[in-house]
Amino acid sequence: MTSEDAVPAALRRLWRVEEPPARLGRPAALDVDRVVTAAVEAADRDGLDGATLPKVAKRLGVTGMSLYRYVGSKDELLVLMGDHALGAPPRIDAGDWREGLRAWARAQRAVYRQRPWLAELPVTGPPSGPHRIAWMEAALAVLAPTPLDWAHKVGVLSLVGGYVVQTARQEHELARGRAEGQPQSDAERAYGRALAGLVDPERFPETARLFSSPLFDEGPPDASDTALEDADFTIGLELILDGVAARIARPAS
Repeated sequence: MTSEDAVPAALRRLWRVEEPPARLGRPAALDVDRVVTAAVEAADRDGLDGATLPKVAKRLGVTGMSLYRYVGSKDELLVLMGDHALGAPPRIDAGDWREGLRAWARAQRAVYRQRPWLAELPVTGPPSGPHRIAWMEAALAVLAPTPLDWAHKVGVLSLVGGYVVQTARQEHELARGRAEGQPQSDAERAYGRALAGLVDPERFPETARLFSSPLFDEGPPDASDTALEDADFTIGLELILDGVAARIARPAS
């Protein structure tokens, strides 16, 4: 068995490792790239519900069964779509690890905000595609000057990357849950005022203090949803980076 034989077929397709050409028959009319590109275009337009194998096949003008020659399963298609849609990371020129991780997180968040369906993809394993590995490489390069060992570096990537995905998913779901045309600032004020009248200070003393505070009424009434989401994202990201900084500053055990 060669080293190439040891690589699963799904992983070879993810990395576009060419299969040996068939000896007989006409050249294939499709390839993995065309199938995945069509699926991503469908998801960009209609979400993941629009990127099922039958719908992608119809978009390409072929039968659903014919796609299994290029994509082993629905789950594999989602993995292929996720790596393709994430794309390559930008070049990160940062003065230190914190600035670099901040830029890395914001660049990835921009992709997830452009394609909200990316945050809905199931997690089926660690990063394995060329684009996801490229994002991993970019973050590891940022962390290279730090004293963190490999386990901690991977932990940082998992924590920051997971935060990006979770906030993107939450922003998208909250936007869908708001009344059509209702700004986030109005929704937050309405939420705070409603709960302030319902939360019993004797039963929930700290929560009652929260809802009686000016938090939900702060900020200009015309603040954009993007500005509010950016502010919320920044608070969480900086808290995570504070934790990373504390770990870096701790003497190695």
